[in-house]
Amino acid sequence: MKTECKVQSEKCKMQSVRKGSIMRRSAIFYVALFTLHFSLCLSALAQQRPYVPAGSPPAPKVTPHWNKFHSYDEAAALLQQLAKLHPERCRLQSLGKSFGNREMWLLTITNFKSGDETKKPAFWIDGGIHANELQAVDVTLYTAWYLLEMDGHNEFITNLLNERVFYIMPMMSPDSRDAHMTKPNTTHSPRTGMRPVDDDRDGLFDEDHPDDLDGDGHITQMRIKDPNGRYKPHDEMPNLLVRVKDEEKGLYTLLGTEGIDNDGDGRVNEDSDGFYDPNRDWPWNWQPEYVQRGAHTYPFSIPENRMMADFVMSRPNIAGSQSYHNTGGMILRGPGAKDDRYDDRDLAVMSKLGTKGELMLPGYRYINTAEDLYEVYGGECDWFYAMLGAISFTNELFTPFNYFRKADPGAGWFGRDEERHTFNKLLLFDDGFVKWKEVDHPTYGRIEVGGYKKNWTRQPPGFLIEEELHRNMAFTLYHADQMPRVKVQKIDVLPLGDGLKQVTATIENTRLTPTHTQFDLRNSITPPDIATLSGADGKELQVILGFKTNNLFDAQWQEQKRKPEAMKLRTIGGNDVVYVRWLVSGAGPFKVKVVSVKGGVDEKAQPE
Repeated sequence: MKTECKVQSEKCKMQSVRKGSIMRRSAIFYVALFTLHFSLCLSALAQQRPYVPAGSPPAPKVTPHWNKFHSYDEAAALLQQLAKLHPERCRLQSLGKSFGNREMWLLTITNFKSGDETKKPAFWIDGGIHANELQAVDVTLYTAWYLLEMDGHNEFITNLLNERVFYIMPMMSPDSRDAHMTKPNTTHSPRTGMRPVDDDRDGLFDEDHPDDLDGDGHITQMRIKDPNGRYKPHDEMPNLLVRVKDEEKGLYTLLGTEGIDNDGDGRVNEDSDGFYDPNRDWPWNWQPEYVQRGAHTYPFSIPENRMMADFVMSRPNIAGSQSYHNTGGMILRGPGAKDDRYDDRDLAVMSKLGTKGELMLPGYRYINTAEDLYEVYGGECDWFYAMLGAISFTNELFTPFNYFRKADPGAGWFGRDEERHTFNKLLLFDDGFVKWKEVDHPTYGRIEVGGYKKNWTRQPPGFLIEEELHRNMAFTLYHADQMPRVKVQKIDVLPLGDGLKQVTATIENTRLTPTHTQFDLRNSITPPDIATLSGADGKELQVILGFKTNNLFDAQWQEQKRKPEAMKLRTIGGNDVVYVRWLVSGAGPFKVKVVSVKGGVDEKAQPE
């Protein structure tokens, strides 16, 4: 009996061991299955593409915020970061130091592996020459960031960097930008640079500047209660002062911008920072101070401008330029003076570009500076066109159209006061206006100060900044894409007997802009394009004659008697072709190379 019980006990133990083993194996199996399933899920998640809004970089290495304005230090750090993380597309250099000892940063952006940057058609972009115009700097930063982060993800951008080079100078007046952002100012100041100037000719420099009477960081307006004043509060918007009718008496008199008589000469705020205007310092059609306020002493008398100009003049491949300002929603082209004149054929090119810009920038107007805005002597835009042969625009960023997306031709640069106050109330929740408050003034006694903050009216509010930057960038990239681009379209060879051959090359410009503007041709600014014939395999050949024409079917061939192997082409029109023909002695095959200072380089070999 005991033996039988023992046997049964052993059987139970064996069954228990078997069950435990089966359970352990099952557990291991399910753990392995779960692990495999989890790994597959992770793999699928890893392979799944992120959901990215259209037109945005899918995986940016640098992630700045574009709903803010970048200070000088923030902008410099962003430029350094872009150059560090995109070394094959981006180079950062300083052209020198500003008056305030700040670096004048310049960014060169292109695919450096796709050719010499000095041989590619180049585009110049700058911002912040009037440093209070803050978004003018940020659109240049956004452009640099977008080009670098979208390269390889967007065919248009990749092709641009393969074929073009961009020179971007974000801060033309870095000292004034820092002053506007860190010191009390209005939205309009400082427009000038920061070198001291004796504006009122009293022997003192910058001694009577605006004063922040209430210490809020904004220079606003002063008003005083006056039963005979000409202003009263708006019936529905009490912060807004409106002028009374002739038969009415008001409640307030306006005293001007916040400030006191610092130098005791009886005037207020008459000698502030500066004053010279960096955009009146350029040599084309420059006029002295008595004609053009802000002209300073002579062209390029402002060292920051001279640093930039020295670099630009060392790059004759610059075929287009864009300068950013604010405000008013304008795509400006020259001339800046009414007695100046651009060539009609060049204006036709500008009009095609500017009209496209009006489509891309709702509420903006493509206009002429002198006739539709005001006269500008010694402006940068004219210098690029008339002295460098580049198609040039100046954009005034932000438009009152963006307040409520409706056209109002009479609204002016900043919009109507009622509209601005309504926008401030409904969309900014009163964050754009300093409410009137009482302060003591040493001359006027008890007064009130208040008005628009320095960070609004010229500048868009935070939620509209990125759209403003992107749309303006897109217009600029469209212009850059339409710079000239030369190609050897085809080579035709006709045997003539006795070892002679007729070689005809069709050379085209695949873009809207000609390789030379008419103003360029008239003044011989840029060397001619050159089409060269050589042996494709290095064999020598003798070029006997060389001819060229613009119309193969009604040919009026022009002979070039000297050095016919290197034919000089006066220009290649936008979306047009030129035909070059050589009479040669040689076996071939042949190679044709075209070199255009502003249109790039291309070559093609005759198929064997």
